[in-house]
Amino acid sequence: MKRTILYHLVQTLGGIALTDWNQTSQETKRVLAPHEPPPLEVVNAQGSSEFFLICEHAGNRIPESLGDMGLSEEDRQRHIAWDIGARAVALELSKMLDAPLYMQRYSRLVCDCNRRPDVPSFAPEKSEATIVPANQNLSAADREARAEEIFWPFHNAVMEALDARDAAGRTTKLVTVHSFTPVFHGEKRPWEIGVLFNRDRDFAPRIYEWLTTNTDRVIGSNEPYAVGDDSDYAIPVHGEKRGIPCVEFEIRNDLIADPANAPRWAGYLRDAVTAVTAVL
Repeated sequence: MKRTILYHLVQTLGGIALTDWNQTSQETKRVLAPHEPPPLEVVNAQGSSEFFLICEHAGNRIPESLGDMGLSEEDRQRHIAWDIGARAVALELSKMLDAPLYMQRYSRLVCDCNRRPDVPSFAPEKSEATIVPANQNLSAADREARAEEIFWPFHNAVMEALDARDAAGRTTKLVTVHSFTPVFHGEKRPWEIGVLFNRDRDFAPRIYEWLTTNTDRVIGSNEPYAVGDDSDYAIPVHGEKRGIPCVEFEIRNDLIADPANAPRWAGYLRDAVTAVTAVL
C-alpha cells in the first residue's frame, strides 16, 4: 500500500507537541479490502445547527483481514469492542438538533479513534480483563496501517468539515457521544450521564450544572472518566485546539442498549446543550 505524507497536531494548548507521521512509500498488507466500507459514516452533513456531533465508537465492525481477532462473538459484542447504544443516541440527537453527525464504523479493538496513534491503547493488547490476540506484538507497520486506513480518514474528514464551517463563518459547538459500562472491575457506577471536559471550563461545566438542576438523573462531572490528551483525541484536537465550546457525553450503556430508549436519552442531551447555548 502506498503511504501518504501526514503531518498532524496530536497534542495542543497546554504544552504543544507535534508528531510527524511522515511515511515513506512502501508496500504493506491492506487492512480494509476494496469492497469493505470506509470508516466514516456521515449523517445530515448539511444540517443547519451550530452543533457538530461525533461518535467515534459507533460500530464494532472488524476488517475481514483480521478475522475475529481471536475473540468470541460475545466479546465482539461487549463494550470492549464499541460504545453500546451510542450510535442510536447520536442519530436521535442529530435529528433533534438538525446537526451533522460523523460516526466511525470499525471496532475500537482494531484502532481506537478516540486515542492518539502513538499511545498503547490505540490498539490495545488487553481491554479490561480480556486479552486481544490479534493485537499482541503488533509491529509499527501494523499499527500505522490501521491508522492510515481507519483513524486518519475519519479524523481528516472531521477536520475538513470543521475547517469548512470556520471558513464559512459558522459558529460551531462540538458534542461527542459515548457510553460506559454499569460495572467496571467489579465496581458499580452510579452515574447515568457523565459530562466530560478538560480545558473548556464554561460550556461543559454549565451543561453539568443544568442537567443536575433540571433533571432527576444521576449526573457525573468528569465521571466515570475525564478528558485528557493521552486518553482522548476528538475533544483535545477538534475542540480545544480550535478554541470552540466542546463537551463529551457518556451514557451508561444498560440504559441505552435498547434502541427504543435512545430518543429519551438524546432528549436530555438536546435540552441541556440548547439551554446552555441560549445563555452563553
